[in-house]
Amino acid sequence: MPTIKYYLREGLLPAGVLTSPNQAHYDDGHLRRLRLVRALVDVGGLSIAAVREVLTAVDTNEESMHHKLGAVQEAISQPATGELDPIAVKDVQAFFDRHGEFEFFGVDESNVTGMLVSALSAARSVGHDHFPELLDSYMEAMRIVARADLEYIARRTSSDDIIEAMVIGTLIGDAVLKAVRRVAHAEVSREAMDTD
Repeated sequence: MPTIKYYLREGLLPAGVLTSPNQAHYDDGHLRRLRLVRALVDVGGLSIAAVREVLTAVDTNEESMHHKLGAVQEAISQPATGELDPIAVKDVQAFFDRHGEFEFFGVDESNVTGMLVSALSAARSVGHDHFPELLDSYMEAMRIVARADLEYIARRTSSDDIIEAMVIGTLIGDAVLKAVRRVAHAEVSREAMDTD
């Protein structure tokens, strides 16, 4: 695990106030930034270069918190992998068009778009060409999740704390959503298919 000195050398943490030639004092702001860096590296799995980009976005005064959160979401999302089906690209573009609020960014421009196109390409490759029919229902459910996520991070006060909560909430939340989805599958399946 990288040390605090390493993070300092890489410019991810600001220098502390020197109290002697070999010691420095660090305040609560340093601790918040350290937690954010550790969340991005340890939980998010980001490279030091990617963490630096995220921190640059976080520290930019001109951007709104909405844009900062978007930059972080892009950074913690995996880029497109595997062979991408052109029909899957069109399906994703149509999905964005239906929901009007979103500008479609191509796979080369957006990791989030790339993740969705990769997933739909994989579905098509195994014969599930109609999987995009689920996207609108998924979007409806995910809006509820997104509102819960935003309520969770809104309790924070500093920019670093908000970003850290969003990173942790998204990455840990993804794992929690998988598990809860499986619980819901069991419940709905029992209701719909259990004829005994």
